[in-house]
Amino acid sequence: MAVFEYKAKDEEGNIFSGVYHDIDSLAALREELGTLGYSLVKARRKKAVRGDKRKIKQSEVVSFAHRFAGMCSAGLSIDRCLQVLEEQTENPPLRSRIADVRQHVETGSTLREAFGKYKDVFSDFFLGMIEAGESGGKLSHTLEMAAVYLEKQNDLRRQVKSAFAYPVVVGVMCLLIVIYLIIFVIPVFSKVYQQLHVNLPGPTQALLSLSVLFRECWMFLLVIAFGCVILGRKLSKNPRIRVRWDAFKLDMPVFGKLNKMLVLSRFIRTFAMLAAAGVSYIDSLEIAGVVASNHTVKDIGGKLQERLETGSTVTEAMSDHEIFPPMVIQLASAGEEAGVLPEMLNKGVDFLDKDISRNINVLLVKLEPTLTVIMGTVVGFILVGVYLPLFDYMAHLK
Repeated sequence: MAVFEYKAKDEEGNIFSGVYHDIDSLAALREELGTLGYSLVKARRKKAVRGDKRKIKQSEVVSFAHRFAGMCSAGLSIDRCLQVLEEQTENPPLRSRIADVRQHVETGSTLREAFGKYKDVFSDFFLGMIEAGESGGKLSHTLEMAAVYLEKQNDLRRQVKSAFAYPVVVGVMCLLIVIYLIIFVIPVFSKVYQQLHVNLPGPTQALLSLSVLFRECWMFLLVIAFGCVILGRKLSKNPRIRVRWDAFKLDMPVFGKLNKMLVLSRFIRTFAMLAAAGVSYIDSLEIAGVVASNHTVKDIGGKLQERLETGSTVTEAMSDHEIFPPMVIQLASAGEEAGVLPEMLNKGVDFLDKDISRNINVLLVKLEPTLTVIMGTVVGFILVGVYLPLFDYMAHLK
């Protein structure tokens, strides 16, 4: 498939330009434009831009969803909405994808099919909401719900990143200081001790050996580090290892509780929003399992589907799994009795998100002093190892 920049004219002779994605040849482009009533004037093959998916931020997708929903609710046609959004979008990779979606919609594709090509940008949840809106005739409503959902998920992700930014920066700075001491400071003291012919204790000898390793074998250490990164990436793609790692993340010390709450928040809110949009509970659970990005929770979603298919209620199915908080199960029970299950689950997730914020604050209260003690211990060990021979030398002089 290729990308073409083209100029075409309509039946009235007005010339316009555009970019067409995923087209086999120039003849296919001419045929596609002909179906729209346009005639091709000039076209040039363009190389597809690589790595674009890394340049589109989630906040830009949220903004796109909000604007798309607003235009649809105002009564604009889908192709007109996409055309305006394409013109207003400043990010070239996102604008390119919107243009491609618009072109496929104009040639008869459904909105779900057009967006489905870009799952790297538009999640399974977003695609499910579009499909529900198209089939139910309430696209603007489902788009607005999707935008609200994406915005909450983006805010939660930003909250977690900003909360742990300070400990990470402090840890990195302390690590750099330790490396500086080992590479540049310890060799100076080593020369002094050699001139004084001082017997070096065990901690000092260990520091000197570590300093020699960093200064003389740094290329070898870099190769090892690079190899570990490559090996880690390959192992992360192994299905068996990925399943075990996902299970470990939910039970790991210190951070396991927070990881579990974050995954459950994504899973339950996705299920609730899709169900509120009219998607069946079975399909909603399937999509929620994918969006959760955790194999353990995805498997639980599959078991919930099996229970629902046998006639069980959502509350009964959730009660079989300890991972769901009792508060969420109680709200689900009340929601099913009143016929407002999605609304009650959304309230449950709101409470869960507040618990996430409290849990983050508690972790930070424990993490910051722990990090300080650890780094202080490391720096203290280095200083003791550096000055211990000097203290012994001064004692012998006395």
